[in-house]
Amino acid sequence: MKRIFEKLLILISCVALTACNINEEFFAPKIILDNETGIYTVKYGREIVVKPSYEHAEKATYCWTMEGEVLGISPSLSFSQQEVGEYFITLKVTTEYGSDEEEIRIDVVELEIPTVSIAGNKKVTVTVGAEVLLNATVRETFLPAKFAWTVNDVIVSNEHNYTFVAKEIGNYIVKATAKNDDGSHSDMVEVEVLNADDIPFTWEFEKYAYHTVVGRKLVIKPLPSYEHNVDYSWNVEEIDELTGSDSYFVFLADEAGSYHINAVATTSDDDNQISMTRTFVVTVYGEKDFYRPKNGASQADWNKVFEYTPAPGQFINELKTGGFDAYHTNPEAAITYAEGRLSEGKWISLGGFGGYLVVGFDHSIDNNRSYNLGVVGNAFDGSSEPGIVWVMQDENGNGYPDDTWYELAGSETGKFETYRDYAVTYYRPSGIGMPVQWTDNYGNSGEIDYLAQYHNQDYYYPLWIGMDSYTLTGTRLEARNYDQSGNGSYWIQPHYDWGYADNFSPSDFNSENKANLFRISNAIDFEGNPINLSHIDFVKVQCAVNSKSGWLGELSTEVCGFYDYSLKR
Repeated sequence: MKRIFEKLLILISCVALTACNINEEFFAPKIILDNETGIYTVKYGREIVVKPSYEHAEKATYCWTMEGEVLGISPSLSFSQQEVGEYFITLKVTTEYGSDEEEIRIDVVELEIPTVSIAGNKKVTVTVGAEVLLNATVRETFLPAKFAWTVNDVIVSNEHNYTFVAKEIGNYIVKATAKNDDGSHSDMVEVEVLNADDIPFTWEFEKYAYHTVVGRKLVIKPLPSYEHNVDYSWNVEEIDELTGSDSYFVFLADEAGSYHINAVATTSDDDNQISMTRTFVVTVYGEKDFYRPKNGASQADWNKVFEYTPAPGQFINELKTGGFDAYHTNPEAAITYAEGRLSEGKWISLGGFGGYLVVGFDHSIDNNRSYNLGVVGNAFDGSSEPGIVWVMQDENGNGYPDDTWYELAGSETGKFETYRDYAVTYYRPSGIGMPVQWTDNYGNSGEIDYLAQYHNQDYYYPLWIGMDSYTLTGTRLEARNYDQSGNGSYWIQPHYDWGYADNFSPSDFNSENKANLFRISNAIDFEGNPINLSHIDFVKVQCAVNSKSGWLGELSTEVCGFYDYSLKR
């Protein structure tokens, strides 16, 4: 009886166990990514670990593959690449009950290393005790960065502006460095400090052959240099009474012909004396020698762009509204760009202060003492970006604007706040997406802001300017722009009374075609005196303000056309 009972219990247990196995469910594995989007980001050269979690993955096998190559067979993946790009990786998990698969994307991005740029020359020679004003710009990153100036590896400042002064002669390395967790970047200036008597004297000129017109003053000026205890002597072989004792010379002849000028600069100290001799040739023509009268085939509008040299600005190199493309990388291509824009009546930006455009006509434009010239811009009430207009005669008859420019006076001429011979030097940024730094000949410095939210081309510095810096010189008007809102949201750029391009003038602005009208009779010479030009052959418009209006960016003259007003009246 007892044995029968034991067999009965075993039978019941087996039936119960069989019933349990019949009701149990088995599931395929499931991948749960640790990033819901499946997109991961890592900087190149750095490692990222992807750690999914799993369900029903007992005794599972794992396989991570990319383009058919197995990267790993563990539940997690360590990934690193040296090249920026998008990498697509497949994860497959398999058990005896099935498998699951997910594709992830790993974006390998650039390091966020700050970039530093110091405005100005990289090699400077000064005297003991002289100040060197240095300004550094740092391209910011999302990572916090530390900044420091060092002089011969000794930290001297943490501000972006630094004034270097040396009390002893010697060579100094002044370095600006910014660093964050991704790395560091530096820019530096080599400063040579000498006694005043030891600084080498240079006396060079842009050219040594000039030409002018009978009865017109011509100024011959040297390139900027350091002067200390220098005596000058000038004489003209053909005009005994015409002499000079300054570093520059004013020439004037009453007759046409060739004139030879001799100039000597002498510098001396306690031990020796050094003399430099320079010779010049000036060819003098009659004013009407190369006059080109208009005829029945003459066109009112410009017929050739000779030069387009803008200052840096938000529309320079800009592919959309600016109309540039990747091929505008030399001066010839820049001229082609400008001619194409003007032919279609589209605006051309001159960038910040000093940027200019030079055009010519198929005839000489006569000075009839009334309005002679029209320059089309895009000004409107509250938005004037004035440009100085310059005119030139083809004095030597070669068909090129290589003669003397004369400014057309305007309402601001002669005022205390108007600067003639104002010069701004612009410096190529050290990296993409950076503002363009500038310095002027009054010791000031600043930036053309980079406005990434509106114009995100790599550089605002013209691509066809091969030098790392260039200087633009002209007449600067006092800026009048102001923030009417008080919070930076609404800027006003008021007009000037008369005499400027791209200016909503109450007296010389034509609202129908947005042109300003000009008189050749307003031409003045380098001394600011009126000069009586019978005609002109070339016209230059140059941005005349150095300012910016918050989020609108730099004030920049725009031009859309030029014409002989006498042929359009």
